Amino acid sequence: MWLRPNRVLSRRGLRRLIMVLATLALMTAGLGAWQGDVFAPLFALIEASAMAIALSVAWRAGDRSERITLDDTSLEVQILPGRRCTRFQPYWVRVLLESGEGRYRLLLSSHGRKLEVGAFLAEEERAELFRKLRALLADFQTQQRR
Repeated sequence: MWLRPNRVLSRRGLRRLIMVLATLALMTAGLGAWQGDVFAPLFALIEASAMAIALSVAWRAGDRSERITLDDTSLEVQILPGRRCTRFQPYWVRVLLESGEGRYRLLLSSHGRKLEVGAFLAEEERAELFRKLRALLADFQTQQRR
């Protein structure tokens, strides 16, 4: 499974949005300067720069993803872009849905270790992932018993 946050804007769309918002801010500042507020363009430039940085940081946060792989020997969760990888023995791993911090957390637990997965997903998506993981692991465990 490949988990990714929902992202509507492409890089090109983000640039266009920043340009439109910066243009509107500078046009408003130009109107203010025309009416006597000489500091309006300076504050508009500061605002446009801060807005562009904030939107870019938020957009880059959408690059994170998680890849969950189940095979005969391990359940592997690879967190990208950091390339952090955590492995569990699939026969012993448990899927938990715990409440905490005002939301439900989806946890994989085995041998005293816990790992939260899908933190960037919406509540409904996290609940669906919980059901899918439990079904996959139950199928795997019944196959191992045979």
